[in-house]
Amino acid sequence: MGFVGRLLRLVIVAFIGVMTVSAALALQRKKDAPPRPDPAADEIDLAAIFEELDFKSEATAFRGGRVECWFGGGTLDLRGATLHPDGALLETQAVFGGGSILVPPDWVVETNVIGIGGAGDARGSDGPQAGPRLIVEGTAVFGGWGILTNEG
Repeated sequence: MGFVGRLLRLVIVAFIGVMTVSAALALQRKKDAPPRPDPAADEIDLAAIFEELDFKSEATAFRGGRVECWFGGGTLDLRGATLHPDGALLETQAVFGGGSILVPPDWVVETNVIGIGGAGDARGSDGPQAGPRLIVEGTAVFGGWGILTNEG
């Protein structure tokens, strides 16, 4: 077996190792996962671990919070929420998971998600430039987030 074959085998073993360790950490995190927040809450703490994320916010002054997906994902729908005048910070973590963050078309969204994956605003660059901001930051490991206005 040549150098390339050994390197490929090493990469595959490392990937399986990362998946195994991530799955064990996800199972531990699932035990400590927060209860589902009230849709009217201005701050959220959501976890989708080996399950689907499906949450619709109706907050009157959304300030952000935390959302994490481990081997799961789905939709965080913020279209029924009103952004706080000072803006909001949404901390994200996606490990072999992620999903869509649906926002109203007039929201300004800034993303800063790092890792092997990330977050991207699929609404295009001709969106609003002024007003309160939703800042999406965090980490992604073989996962990520898409910022959309409409499902699909």
